[in-house]
Amino acid sequence: MGIRVAVGQFHELTEERLRFAAQIGASGLQMNNPTLPGDSRWEQKDVRALVEQVEAAGLKFEAIENVPTHFYHKAMMGLDGRDEQIENYQATIRAVARAGIPVLGLHFMPNSVWTTDRAGATRGGAVARQFDMAVVEANADNLELLRSFMPTTLGRASSMPLFGKDGPVITEAQMWSNYEYFMKAVLPVAEEEGLKLALHPDDPPVPMLGGVARLFYKPANFKKAYELVGKSDAWTLDLCLGCCSEMVGGKQNVTEMIEYFAPKGRISYIHFRDVKGSVPDFTECFIGDGNFDPAEVIVLLAKNGFDGFLLDDHVPKMDGDSDWNHRGRSHAIGYMQGLIRMAEFLGKL
Repeated sequence: MGIRVAVGQFHELTEERLRFAAQIGASGLQMNNPTLPGDSRWEQKDVRALVEQVEAAGLKFEAIENVPTHFYHKAMMGLDGRDEQIENYQATIRAVARAGIPVLGLHFMPNSVWTTDRAGATRGGAVARQFDMAVVEANADNLELLRSFMPTTLGRASSMPLFGKDGPVITEAQMWSNYEYFMKAVLPVAEEEGLKLALHPDDPPVPMLGGVARLFYKPANFKKAYELVGKSDAWTLDLCLGCCSEMVGGKQNVTEMIEYFAPKGRISYIHFRDVKGSVPDFTECFIGDGNFDPAEVIVLLAKNGFDGFLLDDHVPKMDGDSDWNHRGRSHAIGYMQGLIRMAEFLGKL
C-alpha cells in the first residue's frame, strides 16, 4: 500500500474518532489497548465488532497496539502462572488475526512508560511529556511518587512491579530469559495466523527503572532479539522514532534502526514523533523541533523499503486542546501528510 498515515492512540472507538480520521484524510486507524470484554484475553467476536465499525467508515483497521499489562505481566517477569497467561495471549493472537487485523503491537516493559513531568514546556507555551532520570534517582525510595510517574491506562497498577533502591531487582539476564521464553511460545501462533507482532522500544530507554531491568533501550538489543527468535517472519517492530531519539546518541539511533530493519521488512509501523535532548533528560516536542530532520527520515524510510503506516503517537498539548489533543494531532498528521506528498513529488516514493 505504500507509506500512509493512520489515526490512533485511543482506547474507545467512537463515531467522532472515525469522522475525524476520515475528515483529516487518514486511510486507516489503530487502537491502543482497546476497551474490550475479558479479564485475561480477548475474543474474536469482540475484536471483529471493532473492525466492522472501522470498515463501515471506509477505513482500514491497521493494528492494535498493546493488550493490558495484566494480561501478560507474569510472563514478562517469569512468575508462577506465566504459562496460563501465555496460553491466553496465544488465544488473543488468534482472535485479533481472525478478526481481520494484521498487526498486534506489544512492549516488554513490566512497569511500562515513565513520565516525570506531564507539563514540560515546549514551543509557544504548549506542554509536553518530560522525563528526567535525576528526578527518579533523587526519589528512589519514594515509591508513592515513583508510582505516579507510571501510566494509569495500560493495565492494572498492581501488575506493574516497583521496588526501592534496596531491592529486590529483576536483572537484565532474567528479562532476556523471560523474553525468549515468551516469544518462542507466541511467535509460532502468530506465524500460523499470518499476524505480525510489533515490538515497541522501551520508554524511557534506560537500563533499569524501579528495580526492573529493561531490554530495548539501545539498537544492539533489538538486533539480539531478532537473532534470538530465529528471525521469525512474525517478529517485527512498532518503531517509535521518539524512543530511538531519546536513546543515548539521539538521531543516530533513528538512522541505525531504519537502515538495519527496514530493508528486512521488519518495521510494521512507525510512531513519527521526536524529542529534544536524550536520556537522562528529554522533553517531547512538535515534529521538526527535535533531534532528527523529519524530511531526511521520510526519505530514509522510502529508500530502505518501508511501506507501512505512520502514526503520531504522543503530541504536545496546545492551548484549548481536548483530552486526546485534537489540535496537536492535527498538526502532526498534516506534517506527515506533507512529508509524504513532497517525497512523492520529488520521486523519492
